[in-house]
Order: sequence, then structure tokens, then C-alpha cells
Amino acid sequence: MKPGGLLTAVAVLAVLGGLVWWSNKHPQTASSSSTPANPKIIAVDQKQIEDIRLVKQGTDPIELAKLADSWEIAKPMPMHADQDAANSLASSLSTLNADRLIDEKPSDLKQFGLDMPTAEVDVTLKGGKTDKLLLGADTPAATGTYAKLENDPKIYTVPTYTKTGFEKTLSDLRDKRLLTFNQDKLTSFTVTGKGPEVEFAKNTQGDWQITKPKPMRADSLTVDDLVRKLKDAKMDLSSTDAAEQYAKAERAGTASTTDNTGTQTLEVHKGKDNTWYAKSSAVPGIYKLAGDLGDSFSKTLEDYRNKKLFDFGFNEVSKLELNGTTYQKSGDKWTAGSTQYDAGTLQTVIDKLRDLSATKFADKIAGTPAFTIGVTYGDSHKYEKVAINKDGDMYAAQRDGDPSIYIIDSKNVEDLQKSIAAVKPYQAPKPEKKK
Repeated sequence: MKPGGLLTAVAVLAVLGGLVWWSNKHPQTASSSSTPANPKIIAVDQKQIEDIRLVKQGTDPIELAKLADSWEIAKPMPMHADQDAANSLASSLSTLNADRLIDEKPSDLKQFGLDMPTAEVDVTLKGGKTDKLLLGADTPAATGTYAKLENDPKIYTVPTYTKTGFEKTLSDLRDKRLLTFNQDKLTSFTVTGKGPEVEFAKNTQGDWQITKPKPMRADSLTVDDLVRKLKDAKMDLSSTDAAEQYAKAERAGTASTTDNTGTQTLEVHKGKDNTWYAKSSAVPGIYKLAGDLGDSFSKTLEDYRNKKLFDFGFNEVSKLELNGTTYQKSGDKWTAGSTQYDAGTLQTVIDKLRDLSATKFADKIAGTPAFTIGVTYGDSHKYEKVAINKDGDMYAAQRDGDPSIYIIDSKNVEDLQKSIAAVKPYQAPKPEKKK
């Protein structure tokens, strides 16, 4: 035989030998005619899951227990669980599908790494029934992992991402919120940063108002954004010296929240490198602060005040009182007395009133009265009245029943006055001439 042919034959035999070894090492999937695609390993009602236990070699087991409708971490130490993370884990376990069935009755678990599983996931239902999922070695192509139930001989493969989804750490599953208040039950909260403490509380209509240092209208969008930041304030667990840095850092401010369960407080310090550290009454410890809550402590009282002169927004206006004249809307028609007025010119006035805002605030009203405006709007016919004074080159306004004095840009007031002067009677369109 020629040397080239001999080498080829040896190579072929080596390849065939390797294939036989791999085949013996990794048995073929059970017949597709008898095995459904993506067979189910676990199929339970997620609402029935009351305990999840994660075991991984070299780490302490983590146990999640459901109390009422809330997940708690029971082991390795009691703490609140991240509800989204826990529910996601429970959802994954309630319907767990395999990629494929590998062997219905394996003679040896070692070749699949299931004689000494790398991980175990226990799912316990109400009533005490427990399914124990064992995870073994990865498949040769590293696209999946061998898995089986402890009380079932069948060997499956599950996608790699399924295994990754079960490799949760205590940090992944713990509740990282620094304030655990119920946003829907929040009745009041305070923030102290620059200047005096600012307290917010809801009025009878459910809108946020400033109650300290004195009663004032609040900018609802700014306040809602602050509530969101307080709710989303979380621990950054990457810092190993948070307590030390907190002690060195400058105190930036405090916040407190009150809901149906009581009051929680948060103290925030700012480091020289623009990092933030926080200590909360809701959880033990001191942590680096994740997110952008820290910037909120640089806001002043004025940042939270409502600078709009009118609150009607985009509600339908049904009555306007302009310089002593009352315009009433019925259907799509505006009238004053027996005269119908042009709806477009009155809508221009409404648009300018909607956008009328203060540039700053004053302690007392000054100047001489210029004009007054009254607006009735909405299904409940709410009424707002504003008196505007001219003080030199400036204008000062005051809402009826509100002690605040609003300083308004003169150009905006003059534009409003022009639009009021432009209100005109309605003129029916002239009929087209017949050709």
C-alpha cells in the first residue's frame, strides 16, 4: 500500500473511533416518533408554588418562601426578596420545558454529570409536594445542560439560558430598595436638602400639595418624579467600603415617607467623586446609592412649586370672565349676553391662559390692578380666578384663595392682553355667489 493511502486509512479509523467513543459517552435522543418536541419537565400552577430552594456547589443554599402574596428570603438569612426577580423565577419553574429527551432509562448518570449535580432547584407546592430538578454537565457543544428530576430516571437537555436563569445569587434575589413604602398608600413625605425641610401631602382631590414650610401649590410632575426616585432608590452592592465612605462624605440631605405601615427615613451623603451613599431605617446597613435620587437633594423649595397660574390644563372650558365680560360656552358656540362670539379668538385666549406661568415668586402683591380673569372648566365646573397687577415693567398675579404672589414675564401678559382685545363677534360665512 502506498504511504499516502495508509495515512488516509489511519485518519478515517481515528475519526470513526472518535465518533464511536462520543456515541457511547453521549447516547442518542429517544426516538422522535415517541417523544414530543420540547417535552415538559415541570408543569405546575405558579400560584401553588410556596417555596423555592436553590442549591449550587460551593455556596450556601438560598430558600425563598411565599408569605401571603409576597416572597421573602428565608435562608441563608431572613430578608425581603425582590418581588420581580422571585416571581420571574417562579414563572420559569412553573412551566419548565426541555430541549429534548436524551435517555429514558440511563444506565449511568456519571456521563451526564448527574451523579454529582452542579446545581439543584427544589420547587415545593402548597400541600408539601416537591419536585427536585438536578442540573449536571454541559453538552459537548455547550449549548445546553443535562437535567433530570430526582424521582424520574429520564435525562433531558435544557437550554444554557435556563441553567443561567437558576444561577441566582443572594444579591440577585434580595430586595435592593432602600425605602419599601407602598406608593399607592403614600400619604405624605418630606425632603431636606438645600434650604428648609419641604413636606408634601395629598389634598382632598388626591393631588400633591406643599404643606411645609407653609401651604403652597406643588408642581405635580416634579413631585411625582421625586416619589418615583424615592421608590426606585436601591443599593449598589458593588461597593465594599460603603460605610467608611458614608462617614467621610458630606451630608446631602434626608427624606422620609409615610404610608399605611408607618414612616421610613433615608439619609444621603455625597462623596467627593460625585458618588452617593445612603442609610435607611427600612433596611440594616449602609450602601452605595444606585440611580439618580442624589441629585434631588440639590433642589430648592421653589423647584417644587407650581408656577402655572391656572390648573385647568386641557379640560374643556365652559365659561370665561375677561375684564368684566362673561363669555359662556354652549355646544360649540360662545356667547356674551345676546351676542355670539368667534370661538377661534376665545380659544387663543384659553391657550395663552393655559401657558401663563410665573418666573419667580414675591412675598407680597405690588402695583395697581390691571385686570382679572375667571375660568370655569371640567365636568364638575371648577372655578379659578386670578387678579393681575402692573408694577412698573413687571406684572404680579394672585390666585383667589392662594397667598402666593406670582411674578409674570411682561411679554406674556401683554400677549394675553392683545389676544383678549382681539376677541370679536361671530360672523357667519358669506354664501358663495352663484356662477
